Amino acid sequence: MIVIAIIGILAAIAIPAYTDYTVRARVSEGLTTAASMKSTVSENLINGNIASASATAAQACNGVNQISASAASTTNVKTALCGDKGIITVTMNSNARDVVLLLTPTYTSTDGSTVQWKCTTTSDKKYVPSECRGT
Repeated sequence: MIVIAIIGILAAIAIPAYTDYTVRARVSEGLTTAASMKSTVSENLINGNIASASATAAQACNGVNQISASAASTTNVKTALCGDKGIITVTMNSNARDVVLLLTPTYTSTDGSTVQWKCTTTSDKKYVPSECRGT
């Protein structure tokens, strides 16, 4: 009887933790999807010597392969879009709890050839990869 109680307690702890882990793994697919988009935006900002703060979508997102809702090619990503200032918005589907990731580039034309990326979200922090949890 004690063994059954212990197994029940362990299951009550492990199942929710595993569920959070699987959602986080699905959300990380969004970062993988955005990786090539980030590279293209970085190249556009650096090669065009355009500060990210003033970049239009046409300048920063030129050549970026965006994913619309009707053309979603992954299991968990609903959309991956590039907008003004090169900000990439990745929206996950219900399998990944509809998490939204915002990837924001920072580049000034005077700082050389580095683009820094910051990942933020307004979704529940327990569902996003560590680099998007912020402070």
